Amino acid sequence: MALNIPPMAFLVLRYGAVAVAGFAAARYAPRGTLSPAVEAEMDAAPDGVQVCRAPGQLAAAGKITKTLRAGRFGPRFRMDGTALARLRIRRLT
Repeated sequence: MALNIPPMAFLVLRYGAVAVAGFAAARYAPRGTLSPAVEAEMDAAPDGVQVCRAPGQLAAAGKITKTLRAGRFGPRFRMDGTALARLRIRRLT
């Protein structure tokens, strides 16, 4: 069975570029701390995406939780991604 090298090479280059970018971002990002109030708010966010409108602003929150296993009998990992956003537009006179 012949291997189709060009499509495989494209996939390897694409995922390799993503891996290098992630490594560089993790290595050169400045160390910081989150306040316990922010951590508690992120933990309390429900799964899924929620959007709320109020006069003059738009707020959104999203949380994704995924459990992954490395191999058939390998260790399990739980990944949790949370995003909080607010857009406020005010007219200045």
